[in-house]
Amino acid sequence: MEHRTVAELMTRNVVIVRPDTPFKRIVRELAENDVTAVPVVEGDGRVVGVVSEADLIRKPAGLPDPFGLLPLPHLGPAKRAKAEGARADELMTAPPVCARPGWNVVETARLMTTRHVKRLPVVDEALRLLGIISRSDILRVYLRDDAAIRSEIERDLLVGTMGLAPSAVTAEVSEGQVTLTGTVGPEAGGLIPVIDHLCRSVDGVVSVDQRISCTGIGTGAASPSVPFPAVRGGGK
Repeated sequence: MEHRTVAELMTRNVVIVRPDTPFKRIVRELAENDVTAVPVVEGDGRVVGVVSEADLIRKPAGLPDPFGLLPLPHLGPAKRAKAEGARADELMTAPPVCARPGWNVVETARLMTTRHVKRLPVVDEALRLLGIISRSDILRVYLRDDAAIRSEIERDLLVGTMGLAPSAVTAEVSEGQVTLTGTVGPEAGGLIPVIDHLCRSVDGVVSVDQRISCTGIGTGAASPSVPFPAVRGGGK
């Protein structure tokens, strides 16, 4: 099985700013390049932070209301310093939340979700910038053709990984939704939950409807469980 990596999905031509880039220049870079955040990169290529619209919006949010109707927000020292910041190293969020080029879609999406960020700088072991990956980059895996998904499931997963006969289980794929049908013998009954699990991990799969029956046990049932095979792909 193959899983697309961050290195394959990321954008390599990255808009960056330097630690001494002034506030208005950062705003201009975001507007002109239609992005919502930029890495802050030192001269050696090392990423030291990220400046996002969320960081910059603290500036107007911390100003006095021109009509005098709203009280000034109460800000702690750190937030007040950011609101008053004038250059990237005063405004940025640091340390940066970064991804590695060998990561797959799952671990990258989970980090974005838990850290509430829309994009991640991609760095090497020395934190040198390699690219940037966004939510939209990750979602591109769902543009994958149904025929390619079906081929990977039937050829690589069911036959190659699980060792089933080509006619034992088939996959129908429509808009990324997979329906698995077929029959396996009682000796392979424990593979049914494994097949279901691995199908869901195939790039581009939206859902899995598992309808595999097992002779002598019943539809969808499993004999004593077997461990999931160690499957990790570098992928195309």
